[in-house]
Amino acid sequence: MRTLNQDRLGPAKNVGRIRLPRGNAAQKGITMPDLKRSAFAAASFALMCAALPVSAQETVRIRGTIEHVDGPIFVIKNRDGAEVKLTLTDKPLFVAIVKSTMTEIKPGMFVGSTGMTQADGSQRAIEVHIFPESMRGTGEGHYDWDLKPQSKMTNANVEQTVAGVDGQILSVKYKGIEKKILVTPDTAIVTFVTGDRSDLKPGTKIFVAAKKQSDGTLQAPRITYGKDGLTPPM
Repeated sequence: MRTLNQDRLGPAKNVGRIRLPRGNAAQKGITMPDLKRSAFAAASFALMCAALPVSAQETVRIRGTIEHVDGPIFVIKNRDGAEVKLTLTDKPLFVAIVKSTMTEIKPGMFVGSTGMTQADGSQRAIEVHIFPESMRGTGEGHYDWDLKPQSKMTNANVEQTVAGVDGQILSVKYKGIEKKILVTPDTAIVTFVTGDRSDLKPGTKIFVAAKKQSDGTLQAPRITYGKDGLTPPM
């Protein structure tokens, strides 16, 4: 029986070692004793990116700022001004977002982009995030996203990059379907690196996909946060 995550991610890759970059260097490979946690990390990100109706009913996306930390509870001011309380599951994952550049994006890489549909059907990118190789296939596809009204998320393989009148154009492909993404000077370009709980201080900007608990709090298996003052752009 195939699971939801298998349907979204396709065949498993890099099963023996799953890697996440640390800063500008690659983290040492995670070996088999850590496989379950690593697979769970990729699966949780896939659920965050999925746009299936059942996921939308169960998942609450938080984009906000940590106001303070009270033991295991993170008190967060959401972007709509509401205060929410967040707890983490056992053995949570901390993933930092750092700035990157268009020059780091090469054909064959797997990227995601939040964008707005233009008249010609292409996407004008609000942001582009570069996935580490171990997360290739995460949330693959093109679907509605809630960053802005009518925004879309596209997670796909880079076919080529060419110069355009208004910026660089990424030609990407997912499941045999091609899309063009316009990357302008205003587009935020980021990538993921290994994070640490000690970075999560008041003022840190976060992006979390959480589940609502019976007591009204929210719980998540991971926190994605901007490093050095960066706001997660997705």
